[in-house]
Amino acid sequence: MNALLDIPLKDWKERLSNGGDVPLYRVRQLSHWIFRKGVLDWDQMTNLPKDLRDRWSSEWILSLPVVDTLRVSSDGTRKIVFRLGDGARIESVIIPREDRATLCVSSQVGCGIGCRFCRTAEMGLVRNLSAGEVVGQVMKANQLLSADPIRDGSPAAKERPELSRINHIVFMGMGEPLANFDTLIQSLDLLTATDGIGLSPRRITVSTSGLAGRIRDLGESGIPVNLAISLSAPTDALREQLMPINLHHPIRAILDACRSYPLKNRQRITFEYVLLGGVNDGLSEARSLAKLLAPFRSKVNLIPFNPFGESPFRRPLHEDVLRFQSVLLERGVAATLRKTRGEDILGACGQLALENRSNNPEEDSAWKPVAFSMPV
Repeated sequence: MNALLDIPLKDWKERLSNGGDVPLYRVRQLSHWIFRKGVLDWDQMTNLPKDLRDRWSSEWILSLPVVDTLRVSSDGTRKIVFRLGDGARIESVIIPREDRATLCVSSQVGCGIGCRFCRTAEMGLVRNLSAGEVVGQVMKANQLLSADPIRDGSPAAKERPELSRINHIVFMGMGEPLANFDTLIQSLDLLTATDGIGLSPRRITVSTSGLAGRIRDLGESGIPVNLAISLSAPTDALREQLMPINLHHPIRAILDACRSYPLKNRQRITFEYVLLGGVNDGLSEARSLAKLLAPFRSKVNLIPFNPFGESPFRRPLHEDVLRFQSVLLERGVAATLRKTRGEDILGACGQLALENRSNNPEEDSAWKPVAFSMPV
């Protein structure tokens, strides 16, 4: 049997008909049960004919990733380790903030980009996720929040409503989303379609290390999601040391692709800049970055490095971070400082990687990295 959530939504009627003629409204009833009500038990879909449910249940699998572990940070952030059907595991992070419940989703098991400051790079690339595995993270997170709503952990949280459903999504978890492009587009369709989860594209951000050709493809897809570029250096020489992908996708190529990315009113491209103490956080780098990005309708998201394991990098001094931000602001470049969330559970930006593996050799076989070809 095939997983229904791995099938593009536009193909559901044809695939569910299976040579017959299933009315479109029946397909919409099914999608409503799955995406809006979060029901995956065929027997509970009571407005569908029993013979149709019996047939579909024998042909299609309806399942979500299984929660392996759940860790809760002191600030309310939740890190979820999901176990997939083949035993592979991924991590997602629920980040509460005021009236937002943002889910940081993974697009691959591991990552093959190799950014020096990212813990996921230590895993290498194991495999791509399917669309059902991506969207399944959102659906499972909604189930968790429905059963156990959260607040954002701030002093004023008692005066704010509980967060019981994911309302923002960022593709900033494990993996490079644009290296799994077909799955990304299919996932975005399921997440934004009226018959799917129904989120506004403006509430979804796709973060990339800078695959120039795929940035153009994403812009041409017609799905107006927000784009974030992990830049982290103002020059090719420095960026190549921190992000080897720059050898294939230099800064100029990335910025050229960004110029062609369609933006709606008040929409900007975000350039993410991980600040590494004594490496890329100096005044000269700030001035160079401001000059580089001044022509863009953009903003810079400054991310102080989140330490992990044996990483050679250190977090910058707070005064250096503020000084770096001031240089950008003085030169007309919008710059925000990302607040670290979930660091005590290794759920902060750049810290996602699985800490424990099975002692079963058969299960561990799922963790062997695959050869990685640099995408265009």
